[in-house]
Amino acid sequence: MNIDALDRKILEFLMKDARMPYLEIARRCKLSGAAIHQRIQKLKESGSISGSQVMLNPKGMGYMTCAFIGIQVNLTSTSTHDEVFKKIRQIPEIVECHHISGKYSLLIKIYTHNNEHLKKIIVEQIQSIPEISFTETFISLEEGFDRQLPVRFKD
Repeated sequence: MNIDALDRKILEFLMKDARMPYLEIARRCKLSGAAIHQRIQKLKESGSISGSQVMLNPKGMGYMTCAFIGIQVNLTSTSTHDEVFKKIRQIPEIVECHHISGKYSLLIKIYTHNNEHLKKIIVEQIQSIPEISFTETFISLEEGFDRQLPVRFKD
């Protein structure tokens, strides 16, 4: 889908406040509520918008440690990468899992209550998966920033 100037403006409003009423966006764009609703529906249908959600603050929920773990998977003749991925997915503290190239097979992002909780999950859950040959953990000292991609026109 080609994103035009109006779509960009709508997306910028929604990125600042995903709960902004369509009528408020319409007022600011000097259009009808129906026109804004149609535009947002087209953005959803094209896959440009994948919904809206409430974002929990991990520290506010008691998760004080954020870490990234590189995982090397060593498959046997009877195991598959998908089976390992399914086991990793069952650990609720893991919020992201990426299949990557390079030294590791997977890179995960995990939130835990503290370093002891992190150690327990690594030892008892992650490293206990037979296909995992080794892990390397990187504890985040502080998140520098977290942002959305910019809304730009296709070149």
